[in-house]
Amino acid sequence: MPNATERIACIDVGTNTALLLIADLEPATGKIVTVDHRQTIVRLGQKVDEQRLIHSEALDRLTACMTEYRKLCDELGVQRILAVGTSALRDAANRDDIIAAVKNATGIEISCISGEKEAALTFFGAVAGLPEVPEPFTVIDIGGGSTEIIMGTTSTVEEAISMNIGSVRMTERFCTAQPPSPEEFEAARQEIDNHLAATLPPFFAGRQQVFGVAGTLTTIAQVCLGDKQFDPMRVQGFRLEYDAVHELLERLRAMTLDEIVAFGIPEGRADVFTMGVLILHQFMLMLGVGSLTVSIQGLRYGVAQQELQKLRDRS
Repeated sequence: MPNATERIACIDVGTNTALLLIADLEPATGKIVTVDHRQTIVRLGQKVDEQRLIHSEALDRLTACMTEYRKLCDELGVQRILAVGTSALRDAANRDDIIAAVKNATGIEISCISGEKEAALTFFGAVAGLPEVPEPFTVIDIGGGSTEIIMGTTSTVEEAISMNIGSVRMTERFCTAQPPSPEEFEAARQEIDNHLAATLPPFFAGRQQVFGVAGTLTTIAQVCLGDKQFDPMRVQGFRLEYDAVHELLERLRAMTLDEIVAFGIPEGRADVFTMGVLILHQFMLMLGVGSLTVSIQGLRYGVAQQELQKLRDRS
């Protein structure tokens, strides 16, 4: 039946967080109507950078999360579930075993996508449904295992890079304590700078209009708003200034884990938050980005946008 609304679920299984979007796709209007969205910290990528394996405890956390998401999908009448896995799954030697275990337990099949595919879907998802977007624009997605930077227009990706720097990966590599020692902090900064210096030059053309997505960015926005709880309506579209990021980083680099949690950062993100902010800080500093717009959208919305386009093409 052409132009019929379809209710789908899009799940982004990341290195630190599993994100769920339940949405109605409306081919007739071209709209993605959000029904519900959830986020759960599963830390799937714990020690993956070092050992290249996803451990049983991380699998248990992921399976419990997917079971909960499956139940919600059934309750809300979801017709199809599309789940994609990113950096942690890409790096894990036992990826196929993890995917099979989750499918056997929940019926949800996770598709592991490349860094390039992740970048493209995140790029279009970040601005999906926004009325007017100045072009070209750039999207930065700081994840637990990787960071994607993408530039282009609402119809075309012109430049995209996926780097193996993320909040979990940098924390596990460089931080033996919280706060990190000055030497550890400087070593992490140098590693991030090396990655950025090699990849940033093509992105100067799109630095006037930058969108930031994923948990590090939305949590920074929450902190800058002075909120103890995450409110997606307040975070969406928040204008984040470089000076605020710089001030936050200077405070974080001297804070203990308990102080960061007391700051309003969720426990599953608190221990990797400083490194996430450092990645953003160095990106803005080196590219000369004075401010950016925070979007709660990202990979999940890119998957939904792709499915909506398929429906429209068939109708």
